[in-house]
Amino acid sequence: GFRSVLYAALLGIPLPLCSCGVIPTAMSLRREGASKGATVSFLIATPQTGVDSIVATFSLMGWAFAIIRPVVALITALFGGVLVDVFDKENEQQTASSTSGSPAPAHTHSPEHAHKSALACGFFARLKEAFHYAFVEMMQDIGKWLVIGLLVAGAITVLVPDSFFALFAGDSLMSILFVLLFSIPMYLCATGSIPIAVALMLKGLTPGAALVLLMAGPASNAASILVIGKVLGRRSLLLYLCSIVGGAVLFGL
Repeated sequence: GFRSVLYAALLGIPLPLCSCGVIPTAMSLRREGASKGATVSFLIATPQTGVDSIVATFSLMGWAFAIIRPVVALITALFGGVLVDVFDKENEQQTASSTSGSPAPAHTHSPEHAHKSALACGFFARLKEAFHYAFVEMMQDIGKWLVIGLLVAGAITVLVPDSFFALFAGDSLMSILFVLLFSIPMYLCATGSIPIAVALMLKGLTPGAALVLLMAGPASNAASILVIGKVLGRRSLLLYLCSIVGGAVLFGL
C-alpha cells in the first residue's frame, strides 16, 4: 500500500547510490517481499538525491536547489510507486504467496561461529563499517563521477557557444524537452550532474531545465532501463519512466 511506497522513498532519499548501484539494492528488497510499487519508489528516489549531492548542490547552486531536489524526489517517487501499485498488479499476489510459502533455510552453525557473528554485529563493528563506507568507499564512488562531471562542465564552457540556448529563449518547455532527450538514456551521477547543470546555466539554460537535468539524469540510464524492464516487466518500466519524465517536466516548469 501507500505506506510501503512512502517508506521506500524516505529510505532511498538520503542514500548515496547512483542509478546503477541502486538496482541490486532494489532487487534485493523485491526478493525480500517488497511490492512493485515500493521497489519503483525506491528506484526513483534513491539515485535522484542523497546526503552527498544535497550538500554539493547547496555549495554550488544555493539553498533553493538544495531544498527542491529531495522534495521533487519524494513526490516523484510517491507518484511512481502508487501508479505501479494501481496499474501493475499482475502476479503481485502470486509473488507474495510464493515468497511467504517458501520454507525458511535451516541454519546449523556452531556456538563458536555464533559468537563470532555476534561480535561482528556489535555496535562498534557496525560503526567502524559505517565510517569506512562514508569516508573511503563513498568518496571513491562519487569522486570519479564528480571529476568526470567537472571535465564535462569544462568542455561545455569552452565548446558550447554563449548563444546556443538563446534558441530556446522564452520557451521553457522546449528547453526542458531538449534536456530530457539526453538526460534519460545518459548515465549521470547525482553529484556529478551538478557542475554540468551549473555550466549549462552559465550558457543560458533556464533554471527549470537545469532542474530537469538534475532529476531525470541521475534517475535513469540505458542500463537501468533494460534491467528494470526485465525484472519488473514492461508495464512497470513504462510507469517508472512516465513518473520520472512527468515529475521532472512539472517541477522544471
